This record gives sequence, structure tokens and C-alpha cells, in this order.
Amino acid sequence: MRLRSPGLFLLLLSGLQADIQKKEEVQGIVGSSVELNCVYPEGSSFDLNDFYIYWQTAMPETVVTYYLPGNTSPRYKDNRYQHRAQLSLDSMEQGNFSLRLYNITPQDEQTFHCLVFQKSLELKKVLQVNVTLHVAANYSIPVVSNPIGPSEDEELTFMCKSTNGYPRPNVYWINQTDNSLLDEALQNSTVSVNEHGLYDVVSTLRVRRAPDVNVKCCIENVLLHQNLTVSSQTEPSSGTKDKITDKPARPQEKNTTVFIVFGILCVLVAVAVAAGWFYRNRRSSGSYIGHV
Repeated sequence: MRLRSPGLFLLLLSGLQADIQKKEEVQGIVGSSVELNCVYPEGSSFDLNDFYIYWQTAMPETVVTYYLPGNTSPRYKDNRYQHRAQLSLDSMEQGNFSLRLYNITPQDEQTFHCLVFQKSLELKKVLQVNVTLHVAANYSIPVVSNPIGPSEDEELTFMCKSTNGYPRPNVYWINQTDNSLLDEALQNSTVSVNEHGLYDVVSTLRVRRAPDVNVKCCIENVLLHQNLTVSSQTEPSSGTKDKITDKPARPQEKNTTVFIVFGILCVLVAVAVAAGWFYRNRRSSGSYIGHV
């Protein structure tokens, strides 16, 4: 029997009960590759002319790739997987029907179904593995903008930005003095999806002005068990970043010091010149020999 419509074939047979059913979960990073496992437990040789192998998704219902008896290579029905999904003929002959998925995108986060039918058993479904793929991407290091310079405002506004992460992040503002979480009512976070299907987040925090306010912004990626935290300290109340000395010199004191140093240098130079002149004259008079 030669089937030319894998979609119709799946519609007719996907609801059948399989001899072996499994559920698995796997995690993949955006842009990398991942293997979706589908292995027959009995490690023996398989005649691929006796098997129909399908990989599909349910939402939306899409045939990712399939292998039919008599084919020399797997086929693809959806162009999105044309160069990203791969079955290995050598592995399938050993009962390993796993799918290698390349260049993972956020849209790949769904459940993939591996269906294996045996032709000699009247197209009995001998194996079904449902693999749920969880997709993740690392957020960028948060960038925190501080209030700059003196202000008469009663509030300080901090801003925290992080981009290109997945899944949707959790945002926390922390009081660095005691590491306590700040009230969510003080913050406003906006999460948007960019052109790559990844999340960008911008969060603002408004707190009452106080000396030495120091807070931290934390971006949490739950799937990766990752917390990216950046601290931020407000500027001194004077608005200057210069080093503060214990007793800064006033302009008049600075001028007086300069004149004193200059005078001392002049005296030292004069003494050195006089000493040199005296030494030369004394040496000249002591070494003279007159005629007898």
C-alpha cells in the first residue's frame, strides 16, 4: 500500500492506541539544536520497508517530517522545517526514530508527536512518544539608569532595561541595604515581543528621595533558573562625582602655598650659584705659580 497523502493518513490513524506510549520533556535554547527522543525500547534491527514514521505537532496540526516505506530519505510537508528537522536512516534501522531540530525559535515551543506504524501488523501503531519542547533564551545584562544631578523632586526614578529573552521574565526591585523586595506598587514594568519573537522588558521604579538610596534590579528567567541582578547607587546630593577630601583648600590658601614654594626654590638657586662662584675663585688663587 502506497500512501500519497500523509495528512489524510494521520487523520485516519493518529487516534489509534499504541502498544508503547511515552511522554517526555526537553529544553532548547533559541538558535541552538535539540534532539526530540523517540526510541523503541527493544534494541533490535528494523526493516524500514515495514514502518511508517511520522513527526507532527497538534497546535497547529502540522506534519514536521515523515518516512514512508520505499523512500530513500525522510520527506517534509511544512517548509518551516525543510532545513531544520532531520531524521537519521541509520538510527531508524536500530529503532531510534528521534528527531533533530535545528535553529530553535520561540515558535517551536509546543508538543511534538512521534508516531510509528508497522505495515506487517496491519498498520498497527507500535510506538507513540509525545515530546514537549520548552524554549528559552538568555536575557541581556540589565542596564539601570540612575537619577543624575541635584533635583527638587521628592521622588527618585530608576529605569531598568533587558532584551532578547524567553520566556516572559519576572522583574524585581530590591533594597540593597537589607536585600528586601520593594513594593510592586512602586514599580511599573512593560514587556513586549520584538521582531525575533523574544521578550524585551523596561521597568521603572519610583521611590521617595533620601540620602544614599541604593537599589538593585533583578531579571528572572524561571525556565533557566537564572537571576540577572544589577545594583545602582544614587549620586551624592551635591551632584558631583569628584573625590571629596577631608579639608579642601580654598583658592587663597592655594596661591599662598605656591608663592612660598617659589620663594624657597629661588633662595636655593641663589645659594647654589654663590657657592659655585666662591669655589671656583678659591681654586684659581690657590693653584697660581708666579715667576721667581
